[in-house]
Amino acid sequence: MRMYDVIRHKRMGLAHTEQELRWMIEGFTAGSIPDYQMAAWAMAVCLNGMTRSETAILTDAMMRSGDTVDLSRFGTRSVDKHSTGGVGDKTSLIVTPIVAALGGKVAKMSGRGLGHTGGTVDKLESIPGYRTELSPEAFLSQVERVGLAIIGQSGNLAPADKKLYALRDVTATVDSLPLIASSIMSKKLAAGAHAIVLDVKVGSGAFMKTREQGEALARQMVEIATACGRQAAALVTNMDVPLGEAVGNALEVQEAVSILQGGGDPKLRALCEALAAEMAVLCLGLTPNAATRQVTEAVDSGAAFRQMCRWVEAQGGDPAYLTDPSRFPAAPAYAVTAPVDGYITGMDAEAIGVAAVTLGAGRATKEEAIDHAAGIRIIKKIGDQVKKGDPIATLYTNHAGAVRAATEAYLAAVTVGDTAPKAQELIYSVIR
Repeated sequence: MRMYDVIRHKRMGLAHTEQELRWMIEGFTAGSIPDYQMAAWAMAVCLNGMTRSETAILTDAMMRSGDTVDLSRFGTRSVDKHSTGGVGDKTSLIVTPIVAALGGKVAKMSGRGLGHTGGTVDKLESIPGYRTELSPEAFLSQVERVGLAIIGQSGNLAPADKKLYALRDVTATVDSLPLIASSIMSKKLAAGAHAIVLDVKVGSGAFMKTREQGEALARQMVEIATACGRQAAALVTNMDVPLGEAVGNALEVQEAVSILQGGGDPKLRALCEALAAEMAVLCLGLTPNAATRQVTEAVDSGAAFRQMCRWVEAQGGDPAYLTDPSRFPAAPAYAVTAPVDGYITGMDAEAIGVAAVTLGAGRATKEEAIDHAAGIRIIKKIGDQVKKGDPIATLYTNHAGAVRAATEAYLAAVTVGDTAPKAQELIYSVIR
């Protein structure tokens, strides 16, 4: 078999055989297929697409290209949740202790933030003592004992995807639905969970900009999971507006604590409970109504918050920061005020995420350090009435020199009009 022929077949719009795809991924991972040929193949896929069967086989081959996590000891109770990335997305901090409190087993590997999107690992590292690296034995033992562990991505999971993504990123071949879906799902499948719930973000702060794009991606990822013998569901959700009221690491941990204590932004709580209910249906065999009821009870009773404290303490974090969030270091605060009277009619979530990075809450390159105390607390959101001079957000940073640029960026990201806008949907659709 020759890579030349594989490229030519896809350039002609033909479907690959399973043998071709598995041979190609094995060769690319081993280094016998050079980058320039793999880049040519990726471009052919961008132009001609892949069938559902091809995409599922490609995903499975990439998943098997490296290490896989064995969660078989947990049977059907193992469950994972993945978000396609957004601004202010602290749902993993809220959803996972809810599901663990109900009896689910969550062995989760998460990433760091890059660009305008935040990372779960960065948020957890704002809790003093929290260990984001555990040995495989300690990781699984904690899940067995506590029901939940979240660590940074470790091991040699889906190395073929890492190599392929690096090529796609520099050859204008990122924007291909089958390649996006196989990239995400190869890592999720390698992580070993029996069931996977996907939160597919769409809007200004997300990679997928329209509902139609998001639903197409969600549908393909659910189909891949099913073809690979896993259970899956996907929620397609709004990321035109930052999620919740906090953007930044320690700020988002504090907001997650507030939600699990029965307070916080009701829209954020609604989304987290919807995600947790889908996870409970898949991993615990509950009916949707029973799952929704038990998820709400876990939050209202305090069981989910106690589970969060137990998990953080088991992983080395100081639970006193959860029971008393005022312990978190605070950065100096700077007010952003409304420029005119009116209603907030629009928010550019991506631009707000970039403003948070400017304050020190994120990184433009992987090597940059993060100020865990930096970020933005959003006071007014779409639909809220404001008067000129009213505070609409608070910026937190230890870098006073960044305040002016961040303030200008935030104001440019917010639109004020004369008429109150229609209420926005939070969850567009659920794909099972």
